[in-house]
Amino acid sequence: MIRSLWSAATGMQAQNMNIDVISNNLANVSTSGYKRSRADFQDLLYQTIRSPGVASSADTEVPTGIQVGHGTRPAATQKIFTQGDFQNTENELDMAIEGDGFFQIIQPNGEIAYTRAGTFKLDSEGRVVTSDGFPLEPELTIPADAVTLSIGSDGTVSVLLYGEAEASQIGNIELAQFTNPAGLQSIGRNLFIPTTASGDATTGTPGEDALGTIAQGYLELSNVSVVDEMVNMIVAQRAYETNSKTIQASDEMLQTATNLRR
Repeated sequence: MIRSLWSAATGMQAQNMNIDVISNNLANVSTSGYKRSRADFQDLLYQTIRSPGVASSADTEVPTGIQVGHGTRPAATQKIFTQGDFQNTENELDMAIEGDGFFQIIQPNGEIAYTRAGTFKLDSEGRVVTSDGFPLEPELTIPADAVTLSIGSDGTVSVLLYGEAEASQIGNIELAQFTNPAGLQSIGRNLFIPTTASGDATTGTPGEDALGTIAQGYLELSNVSVVDEMVNMIVAQRAYETNSKTIQASDEMLQTATNLRR
């Protein structure tokens, strides 16, 4: 019964973390390019009272054995990189990636981070930057006298300058991809950084080498399904309550045992 108390406690702790993950998903339901997280769990060590397959007689063996588990623990919080829905914004600086790939962002420390959020803007120097002012890589500067901005599906950036009849190309947007995007580390601000689990980034032209294409004037919305998260929250809440009931039942059984009289 003491073991059941600790096993049920691990279940409550696990479901508490599950609720934390679900709440973060719901909090970011309106965050552009956000990818939902899923909590994965695994069972703990087992106390083997009788091993499966041990001999029960000269000619027979135990088919199953007796093993008692010690609860559960969180194993991982995995990002699910499924495609989110698109929203037409009609903003020429908004971009969405149709397919695999990440935009490359230069952090203040000079290192490259990666994002699916295409909510870009212009800074005072005309550079294309994120909402935090971090520039796009390769760096892209829009001339001050540009009348229109056009971004092709292959990342080709062209502008029509004031007084000119034809558009001129000023740069290209490259995308990055990873062997295991679920291994990327989230650092906030819609940014990811690579780890040994994700592998190194490989960059290329949008639409080539399994990279997605760019859709100008669109944003990729969060891939969080509110209905699914609400169902997951109900399941987690009921599992938490059930584990608490197990603790109560174990406590009552211990109380009964301690109240025995000769």
